[in-house]
Amino acid sequence: MTLPALFQLEFLQRALLAGLGIAAVAGPLGCFVVWRRMAYFGTSLAHNAFLGIALGVLLGIDPMFGIALAAAVVALLLVGLQRQHRLADDTLLGILAHAGMALGLVAISFMEGMRVDLLTYLFGDVLAVSWRDLAWIYGAGGAVLAGLIVLWRWLLMVSVHPELAAAEGIPVLAVRLAFMLMLAILVAIAMKVVGVLLITSMLIIPAAAARRFAISPEGMAVSAVGVGWVSVIVGLAASYQWDLPSGPAMVVSATAIFALSLGAGAALSRT
Repeated sequence: MTLPALFQLEFLQRALLAGLGIAAVAGPLGCFVVWRRMAYFGTSLAHNAFLGIALGVLLGIDPMFGIALAAAVVALLLVGLQRQHRLADDTLLGILAHAGMALGLVAISFMEGMRVDLLTYLFGDVLAVSWRDLAWIYGAGGAVLAGLIVLWRWLLMVSVHPELAAAEGIPVLAVRLAFMLMLAILVAIAMKVVGVLLITSMLIIPAAAARRFAISPEGMAVSAVGVGWVSVIVGLAASYQWDLPSGPAMVVSATAIFALSLGAGAALSRT
């Protein structure tokens, strides 16, 4: 089956739209994660998704909202603890990540009569995305992109030189918190596409691949979106053709592009 014919199937069309939407948000956000060396923060948010799932089930709300709430709480806690300067950031993130995961798993174990499909939340099931899910992905994702556009210059300043940004009157703490909350929203809406454990990969890998050739921050953000889109298309096609898990297939595709970028970068540096 050819690629155009493949995506004439309605469930694959929904999956494609979901993947492209997530990649469009993850690309520019991932650039800031790479620039600020915050990869472990994304992992911490993903681990706390277990607690969010438990909250969603206990409160009778969509787990997506539970995950967003848990991630937002982690972001607020991290900002508050960072201001005390008592522990290193990686130590704080490690504590928050594993404490949240443990609390979530303990809470889920107490839910008698409740069946929670953890594998779907962990690794995603993009082929089961509904039109309602798409509405949430594009609504929340559009809000995140709008926030990025508005805060782009401030985010760049805070990422490159926070002391200079503060001297120029930029509210550094508020900008950092806004960025963390945008990451929290992304983790929540990406749950159905690649799963909460693999979203960090879709943040970091396309941005890292784009960094090899970008000549400006904006160029890197656009290139990261392009890498993400190619990864989604190739991953979905491979998933359907060879009966592979769709989320991991997208991540493997992104990793292959990153490996190619390394090889191309090395070849160009020798010429």
